[in-house]
Amino acid sequence: MHCLAAAAAGQCNGCCSYYPGPPVQSFLYGNLKELLHRRDGWGFLRHLTDSYPGIAKLHGPLGRRMLYVFDPTAMHNIIMKDQHVFEATDLSIKSNRLIFGPGLLGTLGANHRRQRKLLNPAFSISHMRRIIPIFNAIGHQLVEAIEDRVRGNPAAVELDMLSWMGRTALELIGQAGLGYSFDPLVADSPDDFGEAIKSFQPTMTGIEFLRRLLPYVTDFGTPALRRNLLELVPNPAVQKMKDIVDTMWRRSEEIYESKKHALEQGDEAVAQQIGEGKDLMSILLQANMNAAEEDRLPEEELLGQMSTFIFAGMDTTSNALSMTLFLLAQHPEVQEKLRQEIIEASNSEDIGYDTLVSLPYLDAVCRETLRLHAPVTRVFREAREDAVLPLSQPVRGLDGKMMQEIPVQKGTVVVVGLLSSNQNKQVWGEDALEWKPERWLTPLPDSVAEAKIPGVYSNLMTFLGGGRACIGFKFSQLEMKVVLCLLLSKFTFTPSPKPIFWNLSGIHYPSVGDGITNAKPSLPMRVGLYKPRSA
Repeated sequence: MHCLAAAAAGQCNGCCSYYPGPPVQSFLYGNLKELLHRRDGWGFLRHLTDSYPGIAKLHGPLGRRMLYVFDPTAMHNIIMKDQHVFEATDLSIKSNRLIFGPGLLGTLGANHRRQRKLLNPAFSISHMRRIIPIFNAIGHQLVEAIEDRVRGNPAAVELDMLSWMGRTALELIGQAGLGYSFDPLVADSPDDFGEAIKSFQPTMTGIEFLRRLLPYVTDFGTPALRRNLLELVPNPAVQKMKDIVDTMWRRSEEIYESKKHALEQGDEAVAQQIGEGKDLMSILLQANMNAAEEDRLPEEELLGQMSTFIFAGMDTTSNALSMTLFLLAQHPEVQEKLRQEIIEASNSEDIGYDTLVSLPYLDAVCRETLRLHAPVTRVFREAREDAVLPLSQPVRGLDGKMMQEIPVQKGTVVVVGLLSSNQNKQVWGEDALEWKPERWLTPLPDSVAEAKIPGVYSNLMTFLGGGRACIGFKFSQLEMKVVLCLLLSKFTFTPSPKPIFWNLSGIHYPSVGDGITNAKPSLPMRVGLYKPRSA
């Protein structure tokens, strides 16, 4: 019987049962440990990408049904056409709501759409133009801070560029996002909110499997009882995460009250704040005040956006910038070619928005890095009802029959392979695993356009697509380009002799060593002052 008809008739026992996939390693964890392992997970992702034609059957914990998907037609259904069916998982929504509050990452359906509608103007192109001066000012502070550390040294100085990119991304999203300064960069000034954000991802990695209990405990008892029980959990990482969440929420309330008070006082008070009212949060609060009653967000949801802005805007951008510098250090010819494009365009001045977004080689370097090294490798979705996933090409099942579509039973967890899609050789060609910025300077293979990748950015899944696409992807690109322009105009970057391993995580990050014993985030690089050829 045809898959769709079988599903409708209730006679389908799940064609995905007959679909090929890797063997299960453990009934308790299924394939989940392989998929999430910070060191060995890369090999598992490579196996899934190379060995299966866009979709593979996985085994979830305790025998739960799972599918790994990077077939473009199936992805289009998951994140766009049937996104109401394939929603974010209960685990994701409940944990995000507990950590960040009811912001974009912790809501579903109509509420999520209402929030995005109100937020969209803050991420418009016209607003991106207005915040360029904020980005440039922070970038100059970064240049000054690094220059102080390398000036007077005849040889390059080793600096932890992950730390510097993290501090910079935090200040960029702080000032441009919240109208708040976390870190002056030119001086070491600790900030508990900033330190909490920086500690978030490494701490979350340490409790990844414990976090999977959240859907089963969040509705147990009263909030006060759950809080008391949390205090008793004898796990240092759990207690640290509790402190991080408490700090983020407390400081979000303080910043929110300050901004609300300034708006009530009028334009003069707003102009005296950091960002002069151009930050995303000020725009959101003003839009919320002017919105129709039914479209307004309650205070709890406004507060939830603040932690969401910071989390979503810091680690992803800082790690993407770190990866870009890491690759430029390994490819000095690309670094020099990019530097010359930037110097010629800047003419010793800050580059304006229109010029910045039109620099072809800078754009190619950023696109290629975000293609090959997407900071987020996969997202999880859950089928809220029985559905059918069409495939871009027929595939052979374990019973030898060809299948054009896969029925998906309610409750199946679908893992959307963002990185696998970006590295799919059937789409990008045999050189898909090579970092080649030049690929973006000539027409892409016909297979890229024909695939109809449903991503919001450049035929890539890096920023996802559909209603839950990254709302700040233009903001992130602008941050990357401003920082790269200012850094490459002043400094040279070469690899450190220390081995660097990139750990698989919710947002992958580098550490020193082979990835076996040390997982502390760090990216040492040799940094020197750039000396123009005429000097």
